[in-house]
Amino acid sequence: MKKIVLPTDFSDNAWNAIFTALKLYANVECKFYIVNAYEPQALNLIGRKGQQRLGVIYDSLSENSKRELDKTLDYLSQNHHNPKHSFETISKSDTLEETIEFLLLKKDIDLICMGTKGATGAKKVFMGSNTVKVLKKIKDCSILAVPEDFNFQQLKSLAFPTDFSKKYEKKQLAPMIELATLWNTNIQIVHVAVEFELNDQQLIYKKLLKDRLGDLIVTFNNIDFEIDVENTLKKYMDSTQIEMMVMVKYHHSFWEKIIGEPVVKKMTFHTNVPLLVLPE
Repeated sequence: MKKIVLPTDFSDNAWNAIFTALKLYANVECKFYIVNAYEPQALNLIGRKGQQRLGVIYDSLSENSKRELDKTLDYLSQNHHNPKHSFETISKSDTLEETIEFLLLKKDIDLICMGTKGATGAKKVFMGSNTVKVLKKIKDCSILAVPEDFNFQQLKSLAFPTDFSKKYEKKQLAPMIELATLWNTNIQIVHVAVEFELNDQQLIYKKLLKDRLGDLIVTFNNIDFEIDVENTLKKYMDSTQIEMMVMVKYHHSFWEKIIGEPVVKKMTFHTNVPLLVLPE
């Protein structure tokens, strides 16, 4: 059984991520954990009277969290009739990233699916986003970030950017392979570069990646680097009408070392399709 965490703040954005996960894995036996994390306890940081006042606030937050989770569960029970799917709600007084980390230890989670709001104007990278906090904190679990206005219908094509400088393990690629198998998806391997000639090591890793993907529909595409990686990939996505971007969260990766861009973080806010981030 696949185990998926669905964080929620009960917003339309969070609901959209929930609906996306339910549709993506409609034919998979899944246990969904619908999680609401509210403000962490800070009672020990203030005086006794302040603790009493703050205690009342936290009681209210706790009651509201549980009440809204019950409403969410009631709605899904009445409107989502998939015998392959089951749900459990979790309310916790902690940060979202700490709550998810706790669940990873306790529940053997396979995927985190959450909504993300796009940054606008001068907010090129909005570091306060829950999505980025989770991306930074969670090391060993795949994360699917769903843009607030994305309406998922099917998964005909996904893009997987790489520079062929690293070896991808079978387990690492498993979430992408699973989705591509479920939806008969075309995996577009995207090589962003100024120079496309590969050295011997890159050629070995390219062949290994192709072997890892087996009989799936795979195409290899070279796209010229323009301005920065983010804009290059976004232009490619807009021109090819893909329904998902898949990236690996490597520390000190090709993207960050050569281009100087925290590409995974930026793509979280500037892609119009879901971003599946695979752990290193």
